[in-house]
Amino acid sequence: MSKTREFKRRIRSVDNTRQITRTMEMVATSKLKRCSDRVYAARPYGAALEEIVRALYDPELAGRFPLMRRPDEIGTVAILLLTANRGLAGAFNVNLIRKAREVLDESRAQGRHVELHVVGKKGISFFRFQGEEMASRDTSLTDYPSPEDAERLVSGLQERFETGELDQVYVVGSRFNSPLSTPPEAREILPIRPPEGERTPPENYLLSPSGDLILARLLPLYIRNQVFQALLETAAAEQGARRVAMKNATDNASEMLDELKLSYNRVRQAQITQEIAEIVGGAAAFE
Repeated sequence: MSKTREFKRRIRSVDNTRQITRTMEMVATSKLKRCSDRVYAARPYGAALEEIVRALYDPELAGRFPLMRRPDEIGTVAILLLTANRGLAGAFNVNLIRKAREVLDESRAQGRHVELHVVGKKGISFFRFQGEEMASRDTSLTDYPSPEDAERLVSGLQERFETGELDQVYVVGSRFNSPLSTPPEAREILPIRPPEGERTPPENYLLSPSGDLILARLLPLYIRNQVFQALLETAAAEQGARRVAMKNATDNASEMLDELKLSYNRVRQAQITQEIAEIVGGAAAFE
């Protein structure tokens, strides 16, 4: 009897766990839809903005616009790592931390001083455990980041790049291709890189106000949008990874339940057979 009670207890426990993981899967699916819609809506704007900035890029402008400064030698590098505040998302946070570690080690191997700016409790906990010094920490992001969040995270780094205190800035986040494909990537947002390949001269435009004033306003917007895009894609990637992880956990719990119920039925059947045999044996003894 004690064996059947143990099976019943385990069946209840696994069933409760399955209900929790199924609920979390449904919540992640709902959040994923909203997050992915924001990613797809923001991409055309970001691509158009990047195309304009790269088309207007000219080495001669670096003297007038500090954000276009091309340092002769990279001395100080800042890495802005985006992770989640919560776990239960498979290898999502681990992959982001590993990517940041690669950039960190590579920069240090080249003799550069590296500053680490970490967003999210998971990244902060890891580097604190590793004894890694962090220049800043942030745990205030929600599942739906805003342009104001991007401005808050990058404004200080941008100002320090303009003054020459920083020479290179990376943002490490996820690229959202689909819920099943969210590879980590390191985006170099500063300095602004010239266009790759053969550069096509821009067409003639009538600019109002002046081109210098437009660039002065456009370049900070471009940098902020790069960070905002990374925030959106990382948030969508997190929900996609959590949905997949919770679906796998739910499926595993269902398989375990089937095995436990089968084992319970076998034990119960054996007990019933033994009880019948004892009754028949007792009846035969009285004859």
